[in-house]
Amino acid sequence: MFAQRSGELAWDLRERGDSSTMAGSGVTVLELDTPHGPARAHLHSAEAPRAALVLGHGAAGGVEAPDIVTAAEAALSEGITVALIEQPYRVAGRRSPPRAPQLDAAWVAVVERLRAGELADLALIVGGRSMGARVACRTAEATGAVAVLCLAFPLEPPRRAAKPAHSRLPELDAVTVPALIVQGERDRFGMPPPGPSRRVVKVPGDHSLKADLEAVAAAVQAWLSGVVAEMAPAK
Repeated sequence: MFAQRSGELAWDLRERGDSSTMAGSGVTVLELDTPHGPARAHLHSAEAPRAALVLGHGAAGGVEAPDIVTAAEAALSEGITVALIEQPYRVAGRRSPPRAPQLDAAWVAVVERLRAGELADLALIVGGRSMGARVACRTAEATGAVAVLCLAFPLEPPRRAAKPAHSRLPELDAVTVPALIVQGERDRFGMPPPGPSRRVVKVPGDHSLKADLEAVAAAVQAWLSGVVAEMAPAK
């Protein structure tokens, strides 16, 4: 089920357009100003949305990555509106990302714009793939997120000669809201540990998370369902 629907969403994401709903696609593409140039949001609106999920891409890939599309479909199946964000450097056609402060500033500007408009009054879950997950973690407090979804979090960058090992675990530990990390069992960037509010789900495959998209979908959908249920007012 998820493979077929993800394929349809991926086709939608290959389309490009200005700030208008694209005919037949169900996707609204928005050009959003940031301090570092225009970003692009692909907005997939759920009917009577229960929350919103904003996802960012990896360093060298786009929002059409299979695990991002799969996570988006899982969210939509839970009645969660999804916004997939292209950072300004990608919109400008550059392959290499800028430094973290620039990425974070652009991300916060996009989220603030969406929360003031299309995602107004919706509880916000943020996340992303690899680099996008790092951005979401670093800015979770600034964006007012109620939860964070990390796809293939790059815990440790590849070792380089004469340089000590470096862990990005502090970025995860700084997240105080519920977090889910979906990580490939053979991810070359390592396996993050669980934490007090952090759940880690191992799935078959490597950093791409392409080996078992059904497992990715199941993990994301189950976690999102729990997050939304906890936000619901008690009867």
